[in-house]
Amino acid sequence: MILTICACFGGLLFAGVPIAVILGITTLTALVFFTQTPLYLITQQLFSAMDNFVLLAIPFFILAGAIMTRGGIARKLIRFVDALVGWFPGGLGMAGVLACIFFAAISGSSTATVVAIGSVMIPALTKAGYGENYTLGVITVSGSLGIMIPPSIPMILYCLVMNVSVARLFMAGIIPGLLIGACLMAYTFVLAKKNNWRIEKRPSLSEILIAARDGVWALVLPLLILGGIYTGLFTPTEAAAVGVVYALAVEIFIYKEFKISDITSTCKEAAVLSACLLFILACAMTFIWLLTSQQIPHQLADLIIRYIDSPVMFLLTVNILFLILGCFMDDVSAMLVLAPLFLETLNRYGIDLVHFGVVMVLNIQLGMLTPPFGLNLFIASGITGKPLTRVARGVLPFLAVMLFCLFLVTYVPSISLFLPDWLL
Repeated sequence: MILTICACFGGLLFAGVPIAVILGITTLTALVFFTQTPLYLITQQLFSAMDNFVLLAIPFFILAGAIMTRGGIARKLIRFVDALVGWFPGGLGMAGVLACIFFAAISGSSTATVVAIGSVMIPALTKAGYGENYTLGVITVSGSLGIMIPPSIPMILYCLVMNVSVARLFMAGIIPGLLIGACLMAYTFVLAKKNNWRIEKRPSLSEILIAARDGVWALVLPLLILGGIYTGLFTPTEAAAVGVVYALAVEIFIYKEFKISDITSTCKEAAVLSACLLFILACAMTFIWLLTSQQIPHQLADLIIRYIDSPVMFLLTVNILFLILGCFMDDVSAMLVLAPLFLETLNRYGIDLVHFGVVMVLNIQLGMLTPPFGLNLFIASGITGKPLTRVARGVLPFLAVMLFCLFLVTYVPSISLFLPDWLL
């Protein structure tokens, strides 16, 4: 049965079949040829996978990100962070990294962050004399923080398939996300000193205060969402709904850069993306049900422990596997399929599921940056008009920084577990 599942999955994957269809066909094939299970149970499992209140957070966060991408929140954020750090060596690049961090904490989406921040920052960095490779690389990589800084849609998906607290995983992603941002800013500072990039004029206190006044409405949103979740004021799903209402009110009535007529097209765009994600999740949960019912995670755990005798080597193997898979398929789909397979192995090694979730999300972040199928590469190529190979060349030096951060987060669990253990 295992060989048939692997052969069916691999054959359809290399044939270019969409991942959701692959999961459905593989599950159906296994049930027909190896079990006596009635096939109507597949439809029941698809329905059960969607019957979860937490899932409502996904379309709400996607909609909030779509509203802010069209509105003026991104520009207000960029102006504020530029006033704060723009006068340092490499300050405009640092401002781009900070803007991505703030916007990630609002939207929860990597693609929305690249589009919203990149469409403004990339032309500004190019005009200021920053190298093209650096400009393309720093915004593409920093935009990927949208899935590490909470709220994060891949984190919600991981929590659903692994039965982990959303609030705890959100909290665990804060320090790793800030660590990556700090490393990117440090790399920018070193490059600026080496290349003698132009330093902006230091703004006056009044200019900083004006920028802060304009950007305060955008800065309040992550505090509202995350603060409400961590204090128990509302659930992650309710927080997502609050984020949509707040973003819509700010864009329409305060910044006045989002029109009532834009609501229909924005909702349609968010609905299509939400439907794609939820369909993949439903098929993945059905596939996981098949694997669990056939005791495959336990068989895999026995096999892994037989040949890998330490959690250190296991985590190294998982990271290498996901880095390879990220070059050929969507890492979110890979996580939905493989993470539950490793559940029994994680329990036997004593690896914290929240820590493993942060490692998984960081691998997804890297997968969005690796050619030939890195999603953020295509997004950056689309908004700049540059060839995909040019964008990939700009991202390449930053991958070394990302791999360093992945190593630290993987083997120093306290980086991700400190906040949830301390506060919860």
